[in-house]
Amino acid sequence: MINYSNKIVQSDMQQITAATYIEWQKLYGKTVLITGVNGMLATYMVYVLAYLNEYYDADITILATARNLKKAKERFLGLEGHYHFELIEYDVNNPFAYDGPVDYIVHAASNASPRFILNDPVGIIKANTIGTMNLLEFAKDKNVTNFLFLSTREIYGKSIEDNIDEQAYGAFDILESRACYPESKRMAETMMQSYYDQFGIPFTIARLAHSYGPGMELVNDGRIMSDLLNNVVRREDIVLKSDGSAERAFCYLSDAITGLFTVLLNGDNGQAYNIANEESPIMIRDLAQLLLSYFPERHLNLVFDIPKEIGKGYSKMGRTKLDTSKLELLGWKKDVSLEVGIKKTIESFEA
Repeated sequence: MINYSNKIVQSDMQQITAATYIEWQKLYGKTVLITGVNGMLATYMVYVLAYLNEYYDADITILATARNLKKAKERFLGLEGHYHFELIEYDVNNPFAYDGPVDYIVHAASNASPRFILNDPVGIIKANTIGTMNLLEFAKDKNVTNFLFLSTREIYGKSIEDNIDEQAYGAFDILESRACYPESKRMAETMMQSYYDQFGIPFTIARLAHSYGPGMELVNDGRIMSDLLNNVVRREDIVLKSDGSAERAFCYLSDAITGLFTVLLNGDNGQAYNIANEESPIMIRDLAQLLLSYFPERHLNLVFDIPKEIGKGYSKMGRTKLDTSKLELLGWKKDVSLEVGIKKTIESFEA
């Protein structure tokens, strides 16, 4: 289980908070509410705020909500009672209440795992729609500075362009099993705009693609990077359930997090921003071979075990290459290569 004291985490925290293009001072003395903090991205956002308090005397009050409090206590071991950190048991399907001021809201409570898409699609829809509405209702009385919603590349649907900017919307099959995820994310984005139009709640949206890093779910997640890294960490042969010809581009966690804070603090109200690292696209089978080459001493092999049909929980929309120039205009830049990111991730799990 990842935690704040992990040496890779601490190295990432130092790198993230050194990003001078992010307007960190906007957070000083403020209260930040983050939902779904057992997720990889939300976990790191909490760690960043705690790091700012510890090393920059930022005096940020951190409200971290999780449905599974036991799991959250392990992730945030050592933070409770320190760095103005408060862990709150909360299911976003219920209304949220907090008496004090809240300046920033980050809604990260969601799940994109194919396993959950197959087994709990209704839960995914609820978190993205009912959960978003509950938090927007809460925000109406708080005079928040910004509400950041974590969305997904999948809202763009089938590729209609080679390089997708924030206006390049395509279609997808709404009766496909996986549609529960992007369709509910689309609805949530529309809700953000509607609550701004009617109640003046400011917001920004981050559309993320294929993030990975310390704290990601490895066991029974179903996403390709999780499955491959799980094999390596467990010293098992890498097993592919396809021919591996599909191409993906992966963004290391610290780069995704600097992107999220850039959108939260530097972004223009009512705007969506893509967050991705498209510099090293790679076919899945080549990624598997790359992992084997990084750890030759483990004597692992690549095995193909291809089922007749693609699982219903997996996206069939193919490669979606995101254009991040809009975010880069705010100062954001990518710092971590695929090779470095993979090695850091493996080391974080084995530390």
